Amino acid sequence: MGDNEQKALQLMAEAEKKLTQQKGFLGSLFGGSNKIEDAIECYQRAGNMFKMSKNWTKAGECFCEAAALHARAGSRHDAGTCYVDASNCYKKVDIESAVNCLTKSIDIYTDMGRFTMAAKHHQSIAEMYESDPSTLALSIQQYERAADYFKGEESVSSANKCMLKVAQYAAQLEDYEKAISIYEQVAASSLESSLLKYSAKEYFFRAALCHLSVDLLNAQHAIEKYAQQYPAFQDSREFKLIKVLCEHLEEQNIEGFTEAVKDYDSISRLDQWYTTILLRIKKAADEDPDLR
Repeated sequence: MGDNEQKALQLMAEAEKKLTQQKGFLGSLFGGSNKIEDAIECYQRAGNMFKMSKNWTKAGECFCEAAALHARAGSRHDAGTCYVDASNCYKKVDIESAVNCLTKSIDIYTDMGRFTMAAKHHQSIAEMYESDPSTLALSIQQYERAADYFKGEESVSSANKCMLKVAQYAAQLEDYEKAISIYEQVAASSLESSLLKYSAKEYFFRAALCHLSVDLLNAQHAIEKYAQQYPAFQDSREFKLIKVLCEHLEEQNIEGFTEAVKDYDSISRLDQWYTTILLRIKKAADEDPDLR
């Protein structure tokens, strides 16, 4: 055990001692809050010492103790901040404990009407969950909650950013209808802004690929609708690719489908999400060539 950990343990013992020691009548009248403040300071210093030793679990415990004492003393904002500090420590070793601390912080901030802070913490929880495929559904829930709070505070761009994550993961989990609905909404919202208009092309492209994962005819109707909403989309490489892919699928030409994707990828690199969706479409066409 290093020096920092030894000092941290001493500070924890000191904090506990301050909370349990008996005082005289006058001390109990005037010194109660000071004891709590002193104990909080000890726990926070201990937490920082454990952080320096990279003992993330013990650091998290110390910040949790400090948070609980702040709440007891009525300092809700400080309690929320300490729960966030605890979460940042736990995040390195124990995701569930990190989530629990952030959830406590969210409860405090929503009660105080600090909805933007609550939204950011929901977003942080979503980011913790998104790294593991088995918790993607939980990540989606958290991004949706964050988006709701951002919308309520008129932070439309932050809300859209969260909803695009929901669409991305919904498509990965094969909930294409949900993904399509979000991509179409965000694209329509982007078209209202001269600064964001260009990004609508990507959202229409993603929505069209999701349509193609479900039904060929729907995809053909969708891209025509998108071209009406945003005429510049018709001249894009994305529109032309979807059009060609639809033709190859109609002709059951899997080789042509593969070549069209390769040609596009050689100029505009397709990321993991696109390649996953395109491979699924190709596989479905391979397995059931009569699927329309």
